[in-house]
Amino acid sequence: MSGLFSGSGFSGGIKISTLEFTQLKDIIYELSGIFLNSNRKYLVENRFSGRILELNLKSFKEYIEYLKYDRNKAAELNKLADLITTNETSFFRDNAQLKVFTNETLRKIVDEKRKSGKLDIKIWSAGCSSGEEPYTLSIIIHEMLKAELSKWRIQITANDISSDIIEKAKKGEYAKYAFKTTPSLITKKYFTETSPGVFQVNADIKKLVRFAKINLNDRIALKKIPKSDIVLCRNVIIYFDKEMKKKVVSAFYDNLIEGGHLYVGHSESLHTITNTFKAKHHEGAISYRKI
Repeated sequence: MSGLFSGSGFSGGIKISTLEFTQLKDIIYELSGIFLNSNRKYLVENRFSGRILELNLKSFKEYIEYLKYDRNKAAELNKLADLITTNETSFFRDNAQLKVFTNETLRKIVDEKRKSGKLDIKIWSAGCSSGEEPYTLSIIIHEMLKAELSKWRIQITANDISSDIIEKAKKGEYAKYAFKTTPSLITKKYFTETSPGVFQVNADIKKLVRFAKINLNDRIALKKIPKSDIVLCRNVIIYFDKEMKKKVVSAFYDNLIEGGHLYVGHSESLHTITNTFKAKHHEGAISYRKI
């Protein structure tokens, strides 16, 4: 999940009252943990007006009632997840951070696992969007382990709040825009151009990744995630209030093995959230280790 109320889909026209905004804000918070400030009111109007008209409704009041009482409310709540988040990302995004992940964290874990003889690595991509991040991680692992990969047990768990975006990720088809930060040699090696401008991720890259819908506000669901060596939750917690940030970061702490590593977005920090991780500053990135 990399953005909130940005990109396409703006078609304002229906106004929302202060009470309706509060009610919808509470529904969104319960669904996703995303906290909307009052200055997001006009953006809610822009993003949701088109959907209200699609449902042949006339107001936000009717839409809120639909979300609460209609027999199709479950499907609409899933649609709501798409409306409140945008999934603008790319392969090898934030390359400086990925270099630190590769050279400072993953490589050391691989060396430690080789010495212990326990050739297994588990990584959790929380807020995986349409799959670019977990597939990038799979490519990095392939590049590092090469022919040795068959001896290893690698599992990348990838989650997002939107069912539709998870299905897109599973499909693994991407337009050229998704490769704007990807070395051309990597694109040629790990993707197949199935039609002009459309690229399919190769099956061996897919094999390491398991996708599933998850709500980071669902503590029970989070406890079911396999214990991880590394957790990545980049450009997600920035949209949470302080209470939700603490709740999610605590879940990451519980999920990580002893000494495990956490990466958040380059504009995000755990400084005011928790002291249970030790921050390590690198050139262009910060990594956190469970203590």
